[in-house]
This record gives sequence, structure tokens and C-alpha cells, in this order.
Amino acid sequence: MTALKTRRRTRTGPYVLDEQVGFLLRQVSQRHGVIFASLIGEDLTPTQWAALAKLQEIGEPCSQNLLGRHTAMDVATIKGVVDRLTKRGLTRTMEDPTDRRRLLIALTEAGRETVQRAEPNARRISEETLAPLTPAEQDVFLELLRKLR
Repeated sequence: MTALKTRRRTRTGPYVLDEQVGFLLRQVSQRHGVIFASLIGEDLTPTQWAALAKLQEIGEPCSQNLLGRHTAMDVATIKGVVDRLTKRGLTRTMEDPTDRRRLLIALTEAGRETVQRAEPNARRISEETLAPLTPAEQDVFLELLRKLR
């Protein structure tokens, strides 16, 4: 077993930032962010893309609260994202007919078209992010990430 593996398992020895999970995750996230920004197009942020993609996936209007939960965004973040998407004409809001206190969010036709144009780019972003790994490593990596969330 290598010294690095031994140190990680036993948590002894000097604290080396480059070996810490949070530091590594942040570096990978930064790399992914650069890839996303260079490829997504449509002038979308990662949170805007997440909201649009999830609405497309769901296929029907959904409450702002539920959309936030589905996309791992807090109340303030999802509200800002929806407000910006609605201002751009990509989503629309409406009262829930069963609960007037609840706001429903739906894709507009322009929103659906944006998702269709951006989806190939989004797939390429995932491919580029995972490119240093073999297909088998990609599967393991994604499974481990799901386990950690």
C-alpha cells in the first residue's frame, strides 16, 4: 500500500491540502465550470440550465418549491433563477388552481426550444468533464458521487 493511501486511511501525518476531499472536489468543480461556460451556449448559467432541464424532464408545471428541491437549490436561489428565466421568456409562472398560495412554473415554447438546442451541448459538457476517465471509471465515479450526496 502506498504512503498516500496509508495516510488517508489512518489520518496521520501532515495535513496536505492536495489530498483533502473538499479541495479536490472544488478543483474538479472549477474545471467542470470552465467546460460548462465554454460549451453550453444560450447564455445560461448552471442553475438556469438545471431548472430548464428538470422542467423538461418533468414535462408538466411544477411548484417553485418542488423545482428547487429537484435541482438542489434553496428557496432564494430558485426564486432568482425562475425570475430570470421568466424575464427571458423561457418559463412562465401561474397560480396553482388547487392552492392559490403556490406558484407553478412551466417551460414556454421558447424554453422548450432552448432546452432542445442546449441539450447536445450539456451532454458534451458531461463527456468533456469525464474524459480523463475510462468508461468503467466514469461509471464508478458517478456511482460514488451519488453515494456521497
